[in-house]
Amino acid sequence: MTRARNMPPPIEETWPAVCLLRPQMGENIGAVARVLLNFGLVSLRLVAPRDRWPNPKAEQVAVGADTVLKAARVEWSVEEALSDATLVLAATARPRGLEKPVWGPREAASKLRAAIAAGERPVVMFGPEASGMETDEVARADAILTLPVNPGFASLNLANAVAVFAYAYAEARQETDAPVWFQGDNPPATQEELDGLFAHLEAELEHGRFFHPMDKAPLMKRNLRSMFMRARLTQQEAQTMRGVIKALTIGRGGRKKGDEGA
Repeated sequence: MTRARNMPPPIEETWPAVCLLRPQMGENIGAVARVLLNFGLVSLRLVAPRDRWPNPKAEQVAVGADTVLKAARVEWSVEEALSDATLVLAATARPRGLEKPVWGPREAASKLRAAIAAGERPVVMFGPEASGMETDEVARADAILTLPVNPGFASLNLANAVAVFAYAYAEARQETDAPVWFQGDNPPATQEELDGLFAHLEAELEHGRFFHPMDKAPLMKRNLRSMFMRARLTQQEAQTMRGVIKALTIGRGGRKKGDEGA
């Protein structure tokens, strides 16, 4: 995929890893790989996938996230898949009768980022499509990740469930690291520049007898200023607005520069 020139390097965070227990469909594995890379995560682990691996259906659905699939770690037991983890979350919507912390996606994302900053290696487990994780597998987790689903219809597609978590994790990243490609090069207008704009606008409006009756002029001026202040104009926008005012009053067939007549 071609990136614009001003786009920064791709985000590729090794932790947290996402671990799929006994995934049944290659298509779902491919969709998970794609959504992980969408949100800057690249570590995928598979425990006892039902179909042969590598899986051509997974590759077809991954659509560009083949690097995640090729690097996926395949194990045949939960113990092996979690051997290097220092913090484990189990994603489930069903109560298991286990005394564990229960985190929503945003809380989990925040705690995971703090844990990674402290040097931990977290893994988030998701169960198979048909039945979810077994209680013994959930028991291995330090905390439960649960999504805000409808309790009357809680079963999410595997890739969708991973997408909700990955989105929340990326959202937490953005709280402290906003995308630089959306940050403009034009700084906000200073108070001096805004005062100049307001003085220019008010002078032309007075010339056009906009402020009527005159005893309401102070209130009308305050309202106009409030409208522009809410817009949070940049320096360029303030200059453009002054150009607009000038064009309407001088440069487009209106009164000539220096004309002080009524």
